[in-house]
Amino acid sequence: MNFRNILSEIEKTDPEVYERLSTRRNALSSFGSKVAVAALPLALGAMFKKAYGKTTDAVVDALNVALEFEYLEYTYYRQGNNTTSLISSTDAAGFKVIENQEKQHVNFLNATITAMGAVPFTPKNFTDPTTVAPYVPAAYDFTAAGAYHPFADYKTFLLLAQVFEDAGIHAIAGQMPAISVNNELLIQAFQLQAAEARHCSFIRHIRRIAPINAPEEPAPWINNNIPPTVAFQPAYTGEDLVEQEGVVILSLPNNFSTDGKIPQISATAAFDEPFAKDKALAIIKPFKK
Repeated sequence: MNFRNILSEIEKTDPEVYERLSTRRNALSSFGSKVAVAALPLALGAMFKKAYGKTTDAVVDALNVALEFEYLEYTYYRQGNNTTSLISSTDAAGFKVIENQEKQHVNFLNATITAMGAVPFTPKNFTDPTTVAPYVPAAYDFTAAGAYHPFADYKTFLLLAQVFEDAGIHAIAGQMPAISVNNELLIQAFQLQAAEARHCSFIRHIRRIAPINAPEEPAPWINNNIPPTVAFQPAYTGEDLVEQEGVVILSLPNNFSTDGKIPQISATAAFDEPFAKDKALAIIKPFKK
């Protein structure tokens, strides 16, 4: 990562970074002129620790879980967008937006982790970051050893995209307790999760309507524990939970229904369940080399 780009990458997601640093953009130039190049990473790490609070191993680990998902998703969408005649012309613009946003997420997480003096996750077969990152197709086998062919069949491409997005949302939710010790990073994590949820909603809408007409008729959000195929049931196990923080949602009043009760499908759709790191990464493991 070029350290001159760190502030600009973080600023894309956190426009108030300069207020937190109590400095202006031109202060970085002055800062850099007074610090030896070899010492710049440590100096920037100290600066951002002051801005974002104490960095713990748990926080860095949580951010790296998110980064691992972002690398996979960006590579998947870029490869899909660059595959001739795969994506419907109606959907192409939307997937290009998703690709660009996934790249921004990778760059933001890389910049943030680096600025904190920690080591960002890098995929297998990662090479020179100035030439290929964050596109690392050599790190993944999106066929899962021949089980799927997402770049030859649009329905399969959409199915895997939904699973990756759903798993990513679960993964980020599972990292929130670690990130919550740092209020500023917590805000950024929720914003990143919200962007991923929009991506998933877009994909689920496409799968629901003609000509895809996915048999499970996906809503724009996860409801119950319904997977797109039985093979991906582990990615949705636990999503039929109707109790949150000790409150049984089904027991709450509902003034908009004839029986005064909240439907089970609505209760399960109201929350995305957090997945522990190991459970989340197990979902994408078959697609990694």
